[in-house]
Amino acid sequence: MKVQVRKGSCTMRAKEYLQQLRRLDTVIDQKIKELDDLKVKSTCIGGFDYSKERVQTSPSGDAPYVRTVSRMIDLNEEINRDIDDFVDRKHKIINEIQSLENPDEIAMLYKRYVEYKTFEKIAVEMNFTIRNIYFIHGRALKNFETIILHCIDEEKK
Repeated sequence: MKVQVRKGSCTMRAKEYLQQLRRLDTVIDQKIKELDDLKVKSTCIGGFDYSKERVQTSPSGDAPYVRTVSRMIDLNEEINRDIDDFVDRKHKIINEIQSLENPDEIAMLYKRYVEYKTFEKIAVEMNFTIRNIYFIHGRALKNFETIILHCIDEEKK
């Protein structure tokens, strides 16, 4: 079952809307890894390849690590903006999930899309069969779509 959420000219399934948290979280983690790699690179002493022919060049005036440090600063600022965006979206999505009426649906969507748990783990935690979990998930997405559409209509007013 595909549940659609309409926002402006684009159409997004409710599931994709909820999955944006995980995507943002993954992007932030990757950027943090990249920043860590740059930190390691900035502390390494570069080697010299004696097998290549020497060519006279004029020095750039900057130490070799300046470009790396500059990139680290830019990347750190980018990560901070992404984290701020993630926190805002997470708060908004949690509030939207909590506006559902059925507590099982609230728990299901929260565990799946905020805590990133598998259906199997959710089934164990909620003491339901996996079949019931799939049913609750489908119903929750359908009800969630109604909430999102209502919120979008309210934003337009």
